Amino acid sequence: MALLSGCGYHPSAHESKKVMGESVSTQVIISMTDPENTVVLKDALNEAVIRRFQTNLRNRGNAQTHLRIELKNVGFSALQFDANGYVIAYRTTINLSVMRKTKALTKMYRAVGNYDFSISPNAIITDQQRFEAIANSATKALDSFVAQVAAEGTRQKSE
Repeated sequence: MALLSGCGYHPSAHESKKVMGESVSTQVIISMTDPENTVVLKDALNEAVIRRFQTNLRNRGNAQTHLRIELKNVGFSALQFDANGYVIAYRTTINLSVMRKTKALTKMYRAVGNYDFSISPNAIITDQQRFEAIANSATKALDSFVAQVAAEGTRQKSE
């Protein structure tokens, strides 16, 4: 006689899909002070919706959930210095405001993401490094949002 047992683990995509539904629309509010970063954020958001929620992107009229994301701020701070006092590592921090709207509910979230990167001593941050740092920190902020939604899905299961 065999006895099978399991822990009941479900991946976060499974839990968050219960909250998000089968289809999602996205809207990124364009920042007039930082439009380049907003474009990076839009691409990262769409990728996160597809990969992390394992759902389909739809236009707003045909989606079960609508996400409205606003870039609150992006910051670069020095993390590490060499022996001569030159910055050799930075941290990028991005703050997002996310509104999740369904027919029955509108809920606000705050998501923060950090990304650390190195540069050569006495060098400036190149446009490519800046772009990659913002994209990576935006992805981490969106991961934070995914975790919040997955936690809601887990709570729904236990209620």
